[in-house]
Amino acid sequence: MSTFHEHWSRTVRRAGPATFLLFQDETGTTAWTYAEFDAIVARTAGTLRTLGVVPGASVHVVLRNCPGFLAVWLAVARLGAWLVPADPASSPRDIAVQIRRTRPVAGVCAAARADRYRRGAGEALPHLIELRENVGDVGDGGALVAGPPITGAAGGIKPADRLAVMFTSGTTSEPKGVVLTQENYSTVAETMAAAAALRSEHRWLVTLPLFHANAQYYCFAPAISAGASVALTHAFSASRWVRQAHELRATHASLFAAPIRMILARCGAEPPRLHLRHVWFAQSLGRDHHQRFSEIAGCRPRQLYGMTETVAAVTADTSLPARHDIIGGPLAGREIAVADAGTGKPVGDGVPGMLLVRGVRGRDLFAGYLDDPATTGRSFTDLPDGTSWFRTGDLVGRDAATGELRFVGRADDVIKVAGENVSLSEVESVLAQAPKVLEAAVVAQRDPIRDQVPVAYVVPADALSPPDVGALAEWAADNLPPAARPRAWHVIAELPRTSVGKVRRFQIGESGRAVTD
Repeated sequence: MSTFHEHWSRTVRRAGPATFLLFQDETGTTAWTYAEFDAIVARTAGTLRTLGVVPGASVHVVLRNCPGFLAVWLAVARLGAWLVPADPASSPRDIAVQIRRTRPVAGVCAAARADRYRRGAGEALPHLIELRENVGDVGDGGALVAGPPITGAAGGIKPADRLAVMFTSGTTSEPKGVVLTQENYSTVAETMAAAAALRSEHRWLVTLPLFHANAQYYCFAPAISAGASVALTHAFSASRWVRQAHELRATHASLFAAPIRMILARCGAEPPRLHLRHVWFAQSLGRDHHQRFSEIAGCRPRQLYGMTETVAAVTADTSLPARHDIIGGPLAGREIAVADAGTGKPVGDGVPGMLLVRGVRGRDLFAGYLDDPATTGRSFTDLPDGTSWFRTGDLVGRDAATGELRFVGRADDVIKVAGENVSLSEVESVLAQAPKVLEAAVVAQRDPIRDQVPVAYVVPADALSPPDVGALAEWAADNLPPAARPRAWHVIAELPRTSVGKVRRFQIGESGRAVTD
């Protein structure tokens, strides 16, 4: 057992002269070695200490991808404090709720969004640091590095100490505060480095937002564990992603299915071929999209399954060649079960059931939900040996022949159509491959005869040439079983999303602007 700060410090001692970070924004690319960035972390820790950030205190961070975010994260770990990373698009109301729930000593936000941040924070925040979200924040004279350097960890930091509270994306409900420990981050660093066969000469390309678990868990933490480097972009750009991967000499990447589809739609007719060695992806991706992206990336992307709450990924596809439609089996050391969501009894092969994950809270599972013992209690079954079963709320099915798992969807994403189970997520992945369609979302609608039926909302690949609804229905008849075919179609301008690209399906009726019906 170790703290995340110890993990970082060991790598700095071992790989100090090696490249840690390349940051690319509209002004160019800047690089730091592990030793150089550790000096920034030391001065950032000193700055936060002067503001009263002591062991057990929290720091609220609302930043886009930038070196300052990383400096605060690692400095907080050194001080024995904890981080509250939040979506830069947070409304004043979101900020007010988070500050009320976490009571930070200091906040860190972008100067360009400081007025909105202050409207949310009000008088409840003692100190605020405003950043430009560029390299100047961590250079001489930058707001983060004004304090005297703190080179060692605060005394008495323990693996079980809180290091972060990460608010879930809220695709189906209000966000919950996921409590994470120093040991959680140390564990995920080692686990995911091994899962990706990561070595010091490798380089992650990180285009997803740093406030989210994917970038922290699957990219930065394992890179630190292996002494590898990370190429960080200021924001995700579908049209520039291939060029960035090439220019920054990336070997590894992690994406969701939606950004992959966007890259395929925006990369041009003949994009340069990359030579990536490893790509993770999460959520459903159709066969054609999987194959097309494989040709561009130079390797076949591998689907994994994980949540903010599970810390490291739970399962991953390790088949040769990698497939588009499975989340594979449990990663080394993971113990899982598939059970009926209502009774808790094991289900047979091919029958959708809820995925359960066994682990130790605060080590390879999150510690609990912030100030919500009732939800925490419903989510865990604690065992006498100190382990717990965590109910993910996600449905999977096990292949009878191979034992591999297939992701079905959230428990409330699977509907009954005249007695047949239909996964809305699976229907969406198929519809996203229809002609003239960029992406799709499918929702359930009550039906007096069939109980529920799927209804599709599709976004055109070209707004000036949207797909014909009749043609879509014909295409669905050729590519989906009868129960899964949408009974109504809507072509809309865009889907409501979280900042990492997940569709907020429950908001589609509110924000989906119809182009044609």
